[in-house]
Amino acid sequence: MRRVLMVAYHFPPLAGSSGIQRTLRFVQQLPARGWQPLVLTVQPLAYENTSQDLMPQVPADTVVRRAFALDTARHLQLGGRYAAWMARPDRWCSWQLAAVHEGLRLIRQFKPEVIWSTYPIATAHRIAASLQRQSGLPWVADFRDPMAQDGYPADPRTHASFLAIEAQAAAQARYCTFTSPSAAALYRQRYPASASRMVLLENGYDEESFVAAEAHAPLADPARAAQTAPGPGAQMTLLHSGIVYPSERDPSALFSALANLRQQGLLTPADVRLCFRAPVHEAHLRELAQRYAVQDFMDVQPALPYREALAEMLAADALLVLQASNCNAQIPAKLYEYLRAGPPILGLTDLQGDTAQVLRQAGLNTLAPLDDAPAIAQALLAFLQSWRAGRAALPEASFVRQASRQARTDELVAYLAQAASHTVSRQMPVANAAAFTR
Repeated sequence: MRRVLMVAYHFPPLAGSSGIQRTLRFVQQLPARGWQPLVLTVQPLAYENTSQDLMPQVPADTVVRRAFALDTARHLQLGGRYAAWMARPDRWCSWQLAAVHEGLRLIRQFKPEVIWSTYPIATAHRIAASLQRQSGLPWVADFRDPMAQDGYPADPRTHASFLAIEAQAAAQARYCTFTSPSAAALYRQRYPASASRMVLLENGYDEESFVAAEAHAPLADPARAAQTAPGPGAQMTLLHSGIVYPSERDPSALFSALANLRQQGLLTPADVRLCFRAPVHEAHLRELAQRYAVQDFMDVQPALPYREALAEMLAADALLVLQASNCNAQIPAKLYEYLRAGPPILGLTDLQGDTAQVLRQAGLNTLAPLDDAPAIAQALLAFLQSWRAGRAALPEASFVRQASRQARTDELVAYLAQAASHTVSRQMPVANAAAFTR
């Protein structure tokens, strides 16, 4: 059995982030492909919210080491404030010292062939870079989405630290992986000398979780299951499952469209119910709904255990995607679960972005820009009418099958094997090289 050291902040018992699924599913599926994962993560103390929901899904024989880490915003503030350098590049930068020590112990004990680290916690890449330098092992840096962007992070010094981490990964990592084509293309342009090592590794859905959800919940709305029309007066529940970010997934134009349609007598709450499941920024949603006087269209619900959330997607009349143009190089991980769940999908996203491209590839064409209220109103009415008539497009099965986490794990294994075949020990000091060959 070959081994890979996986550096990941997002890991059970963390709660409230869909980002946890990427690492967890790789950990589950790598052993069947001949790779044993060694997980280096944080102690639960570092997580703001925890849940035992996903802990049983971590294979019992998985080696998991939890290094000490604090959340600067919660643990190191005085009088409600903390120094900016204490949260640079992120609030969990304290993780690095203990994690490097623990990572070196794992390398000595288990002799992995590759190091893998994953963003969006930038400190994970710092840890992996240090481990790579000291061990000489090849490194695969999983960026997922772009790090440094125009105006993000807003703090200039944090932005500079992100650029430094990117440059370090571009120089040291055998591969840098990204979850969208535009993100990979962006980094090929940004680091042309490393362009051949900037590769695509998309997100996906976990088939076993969906099978379990189907076994313990109604599969879907009966009208959709029977391929019959809900009828002219049926109310459509439009579900958004997951975080609604105030900027990246701002529903202001959607609420404006609802208000305008009601004013024109074209839509009422009896026609459409917007359900936001675990949006996190609930106060922001309610303030917007009040501003546009559409509170009676909206229903905000708390978080559910993962498989119950999947069951809700399976049973929904329709699903809602929100993605702003400032995220054109990103694809919500939740989108792949939407596709596997199977209901019609209304995509409110920039038509030139990667999210829109995936929806089109799946045969779904009811799209409108997230910031264009008139276009949203038109798309929403057309979507409702096609759903009531039983003609709403469903995700194409052939496209959905290729988006499974199993398929993505096969791609990761190929990158790990190729990385392991390239020696980078020349970067390791001679003293350290001797230590790791003893």
